[in-house]
Amino acid sequence: MNRLLTLLLTLHLGASDWAASRRRARNGRGSVTTEHVLWAVAVIAIVGIVVAAIKAYVESQAGNIK
Repeated sequence: MNRLLTLLLTLHLGASDWAASRRRARNGRGSVTTEHVLWAVAVIAIVGIVVAAIKAYVESQAGNIK
């Protein structure tokens, strides 16, 4: 019976240590970097769309030049 209680206590303490380490790991580190990367990707996509639209417009207007 003592072995069973010791095993259960060990597992419980190990699980609580594991949970505490997971909480420390999820403290938000890196979230700012991820946010910056997502904003950069969004800005690059928007700039790409704008450049493509301007290029298409200029090329269509250049075709109208006689």
